[in-house]
Amino acid sequence: MSRRGFEAAAEAAAEALGPSRTKDLAGLLTRGHGRERALTELATPGVREAVAKVYEALAEESVSGPEAGAYLRGYVAAQLRARDAVQVRTVWSGPATPAVPVRATAQVLVEVIDGARDELLAMTYAARSYPALTRALTAASARGVRTHVVVETLAGAGGLLSGREPAQAFASIPGLSLWHWARDPASGARSRQHAKLAVADRRVLFLGSANLTESAARRNIEAGVLVRGGQAPRRAAEHMVELQRRGVLRRLRL
Repeated sequence: MSRRGFEAAAEAAAEALGPSRTKDLAGLLTRGHGRERALTELATPGVREAVAKVYEALAEESVSGPEAGAYLRGYVAAQLRARDAVQVRTVWSGPATPAVPVRATAQVLVEVIDGARDELLAMTYAARSYPALTRALTAASARGVRTHVVVETLAGAGGLLSGREPAQAFASIPGLSLWHWARDPASGARSRQHAKLAVADRRVLFLGSANLTESAARRNIEAGVLVRGGQAPRRAAEHMVELQRRGVLRRLRL
């Protein structure tokens, strides 16, 4: 029998929670735990309403806890299979041409941040605060996304960057962790942290020429690639995490 209300609520909750926490919700449902237990264990501000609607739909459409849990696990399995399919798309900012539609770098970057549910890792050389990026990162923090950004420092740039520290662009975002490259003095003074990328949940990678500045994201000619699925997003995230673990990247305190 079709239970469209429950199916819609379950889909919305799975999208809000992400695969790992959706499995946690499935376990709670299967074991018969009620709404208040689920809200206590799972519901950050961004997902509380979605979880509550699942329990409302259970009551309205007489869906049992074990049945609901099995449905959610099946939905997650389908999600993960779809994510394993690799999609690669080029992203351009600047003047358009008739043959190639241009998607603004800023739009794609915000989409990557908005899609993160558990983890967001980013690297940039220069950074300047601008509203679209700040709003997206603040919303990610509010829904419980662990966010780490690696930035260059004025000292590390050796005079090639001026003004405020790039890290100041993220000072207003709660819960965001800042990192920098702790160079070995023997490596010389000309090395730069010049990578520009963002990885969401180890499944989406945006890699390109644009710094996290409004001019780079909206006004310049910039080029990049957006990779969904496959090994590239996971391997990029693993490399960053390993650099953190080894102390090559270190916490940056403002």
